[in-house]
Amino acid sequence: MTLLNYKGYVGTIEPDLENNVLFGKLAYIRDLVTYEAETLPELEKEFRTSVDLYLSDCAELGKTPDKPFKGVFNVRISEELHRMAVIAAGDMSLNAFVGAAIQEKVNRMAV
Repeated sequence: MTLLNYKGYVGTIEPDLENNVLFGKLAYIRDLVTYEAETLPELEKEFRTSVDLYLSDCAELGKTPDKPFKGVFNVRISEELHRMAVIAAGDMSLNAFVGAAIQEKVNRMAV
């Protein structure tokens, strides 16, 4: 899947075959921010404009903008895997161990 990126925000790209346009929305945030255009370059421009307007509107309203990635998430695993992970982590915190495991997996996928 191809995504747009700007100022830490991620945007989707979707075709509307019925109306012959492209559209998208900011992904991974709770607020709904959308954009639309007829070509990919126009869509990227509209995406960037939408991010800028979103941030401007939030500032004007005194609202903290949603962040797509806060660095915190919950993971549910089996008790046995939890136990094995704690033992394998040794002197590392479980957070550091899981972060390193995720980094290792992401690095392998990027190759």
